[in-house]
Amino acid sequence: MSDSQAFSLLDVRIQKWIWEAGWSELRDAQERAVAPILAGDKDVIIAAATAAGKTEAALLPILTRMLREKTPGCTLYISPLKALINDQWDRLDRLCGSLEIPVIPWHGDISTSKKKRFLKEPCGILLITPESLEALLMNHGHGLAGIFSELRYVVVDELHAFLGTERGKQLQSLMHRVEFALKRQVPRIGLSATLGDMGLTATYLRFNKDEDSFEMNIIVLKDSTQELRAQVKGYVTLPPQLSELEIHTKQEAGHEISLEETLSPAILKVANHLYSNLRGQNNLIFPNSRTQVELYADLLRRQSERNKVPNEFWPHHGSLSKEIRSEAETALKQKERPASAVATTTLELGIDIGAVKSIAQIGPAPSVASLRQRLGRSGRRKCEPAVLRCYCLESALDPQSPISDRLHEGLVQSIAQIRLLVNSWFEPPMVHGLHLSTLVQQLLSVIAQYGGLTAAMAWQLLCNSGPFQEITQTQFAQLLRALGERDVLTQESSGLLLHGSLGEKLINHYSFYATFTSEEEFRLITEGKPLGSLPITRPLELNSLLIFAGHRWRVIQIDPVAKDIEVLPDKGGKPPEFDGLGSKVHDRVREEMRQVLLEHHSLPFIDQTAGKLLDEARQSFLQLQLDHEVVIQNGGDVRLFTWKGDWVMDTLQLALSLKGLKVINEGLCLLIRETTVSQISDLLFDMSQGAFPSESELTKVVLNKHEAKWDWLLPESLLAKNYSSHNLNISATKQYLQQLIEQGIFAAYL
Repeated sequence: MSDSQAFSLLDVRIQKWIWEAGWSELRDAQERAVAPILAGDKDVIIAAATAAGKTEAALLPILTRMLREKTPGCTLYISPLKALINDQWDRLDRLCGSLEIPVIPWHGDISTSKKKRFLKEPCGILLITPESLEALLMNHGHGLAGIFSELRYVVVDELHAFLGTERGKQLQSLMHRVEFALKRQVPRIGLSATLGDMGLTATYLRFNKDEDSFEMNIIVLKDSTQELRAQVKGYVTLPPQLSELEIHTKQEAGHEISLEETLSPAILKVANHLYSNLRGQNNLIFPNSRTQVELYADLLRRQSERNKVPNEFWPHHGSLSKEIRSEAETALKQKERPASAVATTTLELGIDIGAVKSIAQIGPAPSVASLRQRLGRSGRRKCEPAVLRCYCLESALDPQSPISDRLHEGLVQSIAQIRLLVNSWFEPPMVHGLHLSTLVQQLLSVIAQYGGLTAAMAWQLLCNSGPFQEITQTQFAQLLRALGERDVLTQESSGLLLHGSLGEKLINHYSFYATFTSEEEFRLITEGKPLGSLPITRPLELNSLLIFAGHRWRVIQIDPVAKDIEVLPDKGGKPPEFDGLGSKVHDRVREEMRQVLLEHHSLPFIDQTAGKLLDEARQSFLQLQLDHEVVIQNGGDVRLFTWKGDWVMDTLQLALSLKGLKVINEGLCLLIRETTVSQISDLLFDMSQGAFPSESELTKVVLNKHEAKWDWLLPESLLAKNYSSHNLNISATKQYLQQLIEQGIFAAYL
């Protein structure tokens, strides 16, 4: 450490802790972050892969500064998950305990007495979720300036997880409200995965930049030269062993039917490959839905039981109870026995589970950025490669196969994602969108915080100087009137805004602090032990069979009032039907998919079956003339291939629907019923020349624009603007149409 300038800047007590911990050197993130954070007059973003030492990079200089002040003050450490807070508390308490700086976890599972102690003496590292910070601001609004009078820093962990979400907009508002109460800026430290445009990430962290704002210091750690070993395995999905008729006949005759008999052999082959290749080491397996998590966790556990060996495969998703998720995390952390987790995005974030040997991805990942985040868990040991196994299940082709199957969309998307990953391209953060649902929540919250405030003050706090700067005064007034008409707000003769009767009910409900909605769910219990929860929209009957937490259960009792389902172990069962985890596809991914199909050479990282499937897809691509055509006739219908992302595709779908056409978005293309290439070409040409529908016109054909929690309170005109800001991209669509004209695509039809 003698040649480390950053080490020399740290407090001697922290230097001692580093030596005792056996560190031979500071990591790159720590070397580069210490000086700017210690200065206390800069915002800093540290962007790096998982396990790059980002947490210590932020906290070592923060703790040094706290130790050097007359009073340590406090640091807000904001995390997206309670599990992450618990994990960080365990890590930080060992360091901070020796420094006599308290670490206080604050969320719904923490006792009131611990929270009261912090409020009485606000000192140390406060680990908190946005929802708990919301409650703190609302319930202690008048004392906020005192509580945070010696606030030194605000740290946002897993910053990338907040970008582009309602929760992320809430967090922006909360950070601004804290500074508004203190009448000063507080240095903000963002810990993030590397994203496609870190400038947008910086704009998110400090949105209201002016000449007096802190300088932004962005520390991006480039990917190491670590070797990546990737393989894409292809499988052809054939019918299950039993047809639906045979299943019905056997059930009528009282015969027991195994789950395996109802599944495609391809699924069983994937499970067998996972079992044979992953058993004996730590791995993460990512299917694309909670249903698939349960299915593969069950198949892998049953395989272990048949072979009379200990189970090493653990399910992990958001509907499982905290205890069951903790079992999976503990199994991965302990070193006595190998363990693999079958998980959703819950294990993308930085919960400490140690290093894993490989990542298995079943189907395309939600995004390239997500795939990279997952892969950061593998190959963390020196000189060890990161290992990625992708499993692609594709339908066998016949003359009636849909276009998506003929082009083997899932396989081609997986290949495109890996190629973009290797070339260090990731989706830029999606920071656009009005987030008016969250504006409603924040408006109700600040009224509670201040015990009422004027419309002018609310506008100044939330919009003019706050994160909702795209909202005009006219639109804000329109929102206030709509909330007044619903008795959400009322206004005194003095002009003070207060909660109406409905507003009082909303803010007093336990769910108010969260910006996201949760379906009402049944709680699953076995012999008094909670297993997790299921959406109430999935009806069950007594003796129904299901798979949950990687085991098979029979329902023995249902309490609709308490919303409890009691279950016992059983031999049968099927996975519960949860929603999938799909996300919008970026333009660049679709463009790379087209490039994959245009090429003729084989790819070294795909197996023989995947190679044959890719050859089929390329042959179909050429047969459809998609190497040079955009619009193709298909019987009496037309298909439009834009090779653009979902924002352009959705915009075009609505624009064509407004013309009275029946349009279906099939992902890779738009299927337009009962028309001709010539008619569609004429329409697209007209749209490119300035006749493109407006935002309000496009959203008229959207039947359900209520997407976020408080959208139901928005007036129709603001609801339309809000929907458009999140889901459509008119300018990019018009630009795409103009490119088609310039390329002469429609020349033969005009």
